[in-house]
Amino acid sequence: MAAEEEGFEPPSPISRASRFQGGPVQPLRHSSTAIMPNSCKNVYAWGRRRGYAVRGTNAFFLISILLWVGCGMRSPSAENTAAATNEGLPPGFELNVFAEGLGPVRFMAFGPDGTLYVGTNSRSGQVWALRDTDGDGRADQKAVFADGLSAPHSVFWHEGWLYVGETHRVIRLRDTDGDLKADEREVVVARLPAWQQHFTRTVGFGPEGGLYVSVGSSCNVCEEDDPRRAAILRFEPDGSNPEASGEIYARGLRNSVGLTWHPETGEMWATDNGRDWLGDELPPEELNLIQRGRDYGWPYCYSNRLPDPDLGSPERCRQTEPPAFEMQAHSAPLGLEFYTGEMFPEAYRGDLFIAFHGSWNRSVPTGYKVVRVRFESGRPVGIEDFIGWLRGGEVKHRPVDVRTGPDGALYISDDRGGTIFRVTYSPAD
Repeated sequence: MAAEEEGFEPPSPISRASRFQGGPVQPLRHSSTAIMPNSCKNVYAWGRRRGYAVRGTNAFFLISILLWVGCGMRSPSAENTAAATNEGLPPGFELNVFAEGLGPVRFMAFGPDGTLYVGTNSRSGQVWALRDTDGDGRADQKAVFADGLSAPHSVFWHEGWLYVGETHRVIRLRDTDGDLKADEREVVVARLPAWQQHFTRTVGFGPEGGLYVSVGSSCNVCEEDDPRRAAILRFEPDGSNPEASGEIYARGLRNSVGLTWHPETGEMWATDNGRDWLGDELPPEELNLIQRGRDYGWPYCYSNRLPDPDLGSPERCRQTEPPAFEMQAHSAPLGLEFYTGEMFPEAYRGDLFIAFHGSWNRSVPTGYKVVRVRFESGRPVGIEDFIGWLRGGEVKHRPVDVRTGPDGALYISDDRGGTIFRVTYSPAD
């Protein structure tokens, strides 16, 4: 499993076709210890001495079990606060902690009153509600908006409801009495392909009002039994037909965890995580312009219509849509956001921020940062680092999502440190 994409959860059965874990090159040296807390590393080393496999899907299972039993959980401490430094930010930018001690936080959404809602991959299935009531840039109200959900990774505010993507369904929540606790719950989509290798479900609403749900593949590379996997689905948002299977809006997307829409053109853009075990530099991660009915290649092709060594062919690849923009392999791009605020310099407006969750099996770790993709005339033209947390092979923070706040600051969720960071800008005097 590509652990960099999902965060850690209990392992579940994998598709029969997940046997395709190899490739034309030798498997890479496993670098997952770079993302482990010190408390896990001794247990990991014990597992290797006992002969447990540390390659492919088995490697993920071992690591996920370690973290699931608790050795990876950090209590909130000064460590997170100390991490709130400039971290290589461009001049004039500053990073601070907005909230911490939240567990494995994932995607975020602002409500109309400025409340920040945050999904998680926690065992308790929590969705957080965070408020900064005194305007000091730090949340002073933290409440569990809902709990007992199944991997409520993503949240999206739409017309008075908070929509939540669980691994097996989409629900919507509402707080009618203002106590920051959901007291109404409705099922909007009742049956999604659940769990397996890529188990998070990202929800979003297009400009035309459609509800979109990203469903990742069940495996590293395989031919899926369920055509709704490795796809973006479209539903009607009112919940009037929760049993509907949805329209397959786009397919061939191995794990498009991040969805967003261009603020001017209304076009959908999505990140996509490439397969494992083709070496350090293949396949490149993708930024795709999503169009209805298109096939984006997986599992048969990657990059600019290159055949996959296990399943691909030139003839099949000619029928697919190449990525609009390619990024460093194994970076694990997740959440993305076009900057629409007014706090940052004018040059940043309309550019795209992407959270790189970071690699898990690359010989030299990469990612663990937020990048800026520069756009011109509605298309990506370049990429540059914005902020990062990889230091000497050790990682304390893994960004998952980015959101522009009502104040114009950029908010970053971190599922390794259980932290929400806030990036602000002040021009030099």
